[in-house]
Parts: sequence; structure tokens; C-alpha cells
Amino acid sequence: MNLHFIDWAIIAGLLTIIISMAFYTKKFNRSVADFLAANRTAGRYMLCIADGMSALGAITIVMLFEIFYQAGFPGIWWDMFRLTIIPAVLSLSGWVIYRFRQTRALTLAQFFEMRYSRRFRIFCGIIIWFSGILNFGIFPAVGARFFMNYMGIEETTGIYVAFMLALISISLFFTFVGGQITVMVTDFIQGAFCNIMFLIIIITAMFMFKWDDITATLSKAPENASMINPFDVAKSETFNLTFYMILAFTAAYGFLSWQGAQGYNSAALNAHEARMGKSLSVWRLITQNLFVLMLPICAYTFMNNPAFAQQAQPAHEILSSIENQTIRQQVTATVALRHILPIGIQGGLMAVMLAAFISTHDTYLHSWGSIFVQDVILPFRNRPLTKEQHMRYLKLSILGVAVFIFFFSLFFRQSEAIIMFFQITGAIFIGGAGSVIIGGLYWKRGTTAGAWAAMITGAVLSVGTMTLRQIHVIYPFTNKAISFIISQHSTTVAFWVAISSISMYIIFSLIWPKTANLDKLLHRGIYAVEQDKTRAAAKPVNRLKRLIGLNEDFNRKDQIIYLAMVSWTFMLIAMFAGLITINFFVKLTDSFWITFWRWFIYVSIGLSAVTTTWFTIGGLIDMKKMFARLRARIEDDSDDGTVTEDYMLKE
Repeated sequence: MNLHFIDWAIIAGLLTIIISMAFYTKKFNRSVADFLAANRTAGRYMLCIADGMSALGAITIVMLFEIFYQAGFPGIWWDMFRLTIIPAVLSLSGWVIYRFRQTRALTLAQFFEMRYSRRFRIFCGIIIWFSGILNFGIFPAVGARFFMNYMGIEETTGIYVAFMLALISISLFFTFVGGQITVMVTDFIQGAFCNIMFLIIIITAMFMFKWDDITATLSKAPENASMINPFDVAKSETFNLTFYMILAFTAAYGFLSWQGAQGYNSAALNAHEARMGKSLSVWRLITQNLFVLMLPICAYTFMNNPAFAQQAQPAHEILSSIENQTIRQQVTATVALRHILPIGIQGGLMAVMLAAFISTHDTYLHSWGSIFVQDVILPFRNRPLTKEQHMRYLKLSILGVAVFIFFFSLFFRQSEAIIMFFQITGAIFIGGAGSVIIGGLYWKRGTTAGAWAAMITGAVLSVGTMTLRQIHVIYPFTNKAISFIISQHSTTVAFWVAISSISMYIIFSLIWPKTANLDKLLHRGIYAVEQDKTRAAAKPVNRLKRLIGLNEDFNRKDQIIYLAMVSWTFMLIAMFAGLITINFFVKLTDSFWITFWRWFIYVSIGLSAVTTTWFTIGGLIDMKKMFARLRARIEDDSDDGTVTEDYMLKE
């Protein structure tokens, strides 16, 4: 074990703070709505940091380390479109999240019952839950392996089990103590800590490795597999206009479909705060993306530059002793970083990974455990649960999820990259969910028949295609039609699955017509809820402002923030499109990209320093206001996810 006393002090300090805050928040958890959605009291900055931290996860960091260790800078260039530009456009527009928060649903499947039917809620609840716990199943394994390899502890079955039990238990503690209130508060603290540590670790790594050493090492990558020039990679033919149009479409189609952090979708104070929280993530992601890019690149430099050959030799020896190639690739950057980082920074990185593990696990435990009770058990019962029964069921369900992921991680053997496992398990639900969510929120003529048709179509096509691919590896198909289908790129398959689901939704809705009362569903007009109302702008919003997404919810300060985010997003789009166009006519050289990436890092560090300070202060203010709202609220025990209203218009 190579950690110093200072490293352990950093880790202990973080744990002390979040455990203390967990006990403090326990007193605020007095109802089912508190446990599930923090009684809808969260502000934008707390949502931005906490929700972002819950989505990061130790497994996500390990996955991104694995990707960027192999891809280098081109990986972040192409991901800039997928992970930054597209989410920015969707978040700024309030796409889906704004209207979903207006429904006041505590879970996505509750919205499905409000909009469609109870049977459809149960059906989707089962699919969401099954897909979710399978996806969640490998999280403890990947996290435990990171800590063992980072700390230099030899993996044995006993130690592996002990690490998983300890990590799952501490995550379960935060979920049990106060539900979504505790999860959100501690996730915010961990997120703020991580953003600061990201910056410190990035700057330290940049001082440890000269830019010339980094670029010289990356320049030695094989031909057509550049780690500097995003247009000089073997798969560049895939990155064409069609590819990115499909990517933009599927991102919009599947937005908010995945329910791993479903508590955050309902926790905002109102729809406007939910929208602003998502919009601010445009800037929050800058720090996170730079962290997961630069650390594996520095690790690659350390492992492959002759100047570091002697220091890297122990790392190479450790990796060569790992027989499973999939696991070896996952932990390569981890093992390298263990031999790179100095005292204090080593502890900082381990604290970051511990925070990432806890924040994702307590959120996922809360989400999948809650979904099973809210969307499977609750709709089946003819009699409502008492508050005490409801809370007991929720905690037992969460405990059941924890037991499942422990045994799944213990016995499941990974044979493919993490991202492929995510795609396979996630597609079970996401395939048809987009059309059902979008149609339900935006089209009053969408019906239950259309929802059933879309969901079944999406699930069958997604799972069917992936099953055929797995069979084809062992027993190759000779049928030309099947061979053509399974040979298509995953994004192309996802596009046609979405188109098929949308078509079924529209066709079946028109065959069996019915009209929904969207004003009642979205609590607009005479159905508005007083506590959800937002302060209106001082003056009417003109057409130009409406065109870019502003409405009466925005005061002057909000308008300035929003316009700044819109400007930043359009600048990224212009840069991305401009360089693609220039490269089409004049091939951009490696020397150009070396300069580009250097300034990209400098600008990102500067913006990260500003946004980290700004969002941390804003989040602390939001947390104080949230506690005040929770103290002043009037408990409503009927607000437990049960649907009692009819949201269809009478014909």
C-alpha cells in the first residue's frame, strides 16, 4: 500500500464531512415525497453539481480512462459533439425536463400512468427496473478493482469481497438515512470537492509532464490511428454528416429516458429551476471532461515515453501479471497513475474516486429500489400503503438491489468493454421509451395503444438485434438480410429502432384516437400549483428572445446567464463545423492540432476555475434555502406517487 498519512487524511476528511451531513439531513426526511424527491425543493446550482456527480461514477471514470488512454485527443474532439454540444442544445431548450417537472410525477413510470394507463406503468416499471439493475450489476466490481489496483493490493477473492461489501455498505448508509435529501446534499458536497480536486490534479499533472514530451509520445501512434489529429484515425469514414445527424437525433429522442438518477428529475423547486440546472451543466462538464482526458494521456506518456521507462517498469510488470485482457485494459491508466502522482495528489485522486463511487451507488440504489416499489408494487395494490409501510417497502427494495449487485459483481465475468455492457443493458428500455416520453409530453393525441406499440417495438428490435449479433459471433449467419442488419453501425440501428417506435406510436394513436388534457397533466392555467410558480420577467418577452428559448420564467439575471450559455454553445458549434469544413478542403496538420489542444487545455482550465467557484457558492446558497423550505413545508401524505386523476379529455 503506497498511500501516505496526508493522503489518508484527505480521504478521512471528506468522509467525515459527508457522514456528518448525512446525519444532519436525517431530520428533514418526514414523508414519502421527501424520501423520493426531496419534496421538490432543490435549486439549480445544487441540482447541477449533485446530479452531475451522481452521473459521473467511479465506473464512468474508469471507462473514460480506458477510452482516452487508447484514443488520445481525437476521442474528446468527437465526444465534444456527443457529450457537450448536443446536450447543451437540449438542456438550454428545456427539452423534456421542463415539461416532465411540470407533471409533478415522482417517477417516469408514474408519468406513464398519468398519461396512459396503470397497466402500462407496471409494464414499463418492470422493464426499467430489470434493465437498470442489470446495468448496475458490474458497478461494484469495477469500483473495487480500481481501489485494489490503485492501492497496490493483490486481488484475492476474500479481499475483493471485502472491498465490495465495504463500498456498497457505505453507499447504502447514505440512501437509508434520508433518501433523496441525504443523497442530494452529500452528492453536492462530493461534487464540489471533486471539481476542486479535478483542477488541482490537472494542473499538477501538467507541471509533471512537459507538453513536448506528451505530444512527442502521442505522435508515435500508428498511421491512421493518430492520438493528436481527429481526422487521421482509422475510423474517420464513420464520422460524417450522416453519423452526426443520427447522433443528434438519437440524443434528443432518448433524452431523460435512462432513470438511474430519477430522483433528480423530480427534485427541482419548479420546472424553471430544473431547466436551469440542466443548462448550467454545459459549463460544469468542462472541468470533468478535461480531467478524464488529461490523466489518461499523462498515463500514456508515462507508460510509453522512453524518458520514463525506468519509473514505468513496475507498472508494466503489474499489468503483465493480469491475465484477463478486458480487466487489464480497464486498469492500465489506474496502475500508471499510482506510480505517477505525488503525495497528497494520490490521496486526492482516491478521494475523488471514492466520492464518485458513493455518489453514483447511493443514487442508483435509491432510483432502482424506488422504481420497483413505486411502479411495480404500488400500482398492483388495491389499497394504499400507510406512510410507515411505504417507507419500509422502499428501504427493503433498496436493500434488495444492494444484495443483487453484490452477487452479480461477484459471479459475473466481464468479457467486453464497459461501454458495450452499458449499451446492451440500457437498450432494453431506451429503444422505445423516447417516443412514449416525447409523445406523452408534447402531443395531445398520443394514446395508450400507441404507447404499447412503441415500447414493445423498441424493446424487441433493440434486444433482438443485439441477440443476433451475439449469436453471429459463435454461429455466423448465412442469410443476407440478417447479415446486413447485424453488420450495421450501432448508431444506425438505434436510429431505425427509434423511427420504427415513433411510427408505431403515431399509427396506433391515430387508429384508436383519444385526446389528453395536457393543461391538466402539466399543471398549466387553471390547474397550476401555487408552489411551482416562478417569478415572471419584469417585461414581456419579445419574439427574438422567445426564438432562442427565453420565456416569462426568466428574470434579468437568468437571461444574462442563459444568453452567455447560448453564446458559448454556438461558439462550440461554429468551431466544430468550421474546422471540419476547413479540413475537408485543406488537411490540417499535426502541428496545428498540437497548438490547438494546448490552447484548448489552457482555456478549459481558466473557465473551470471560474465555474467551479461560482457553482460551489451558488450550491451552498441553494442548500441553505432548501433546508429552510423543508422546515417550512406542510406535509402531504397523499403525495406518494399514487395516481388518482384522469388526464384524458372526455370525448
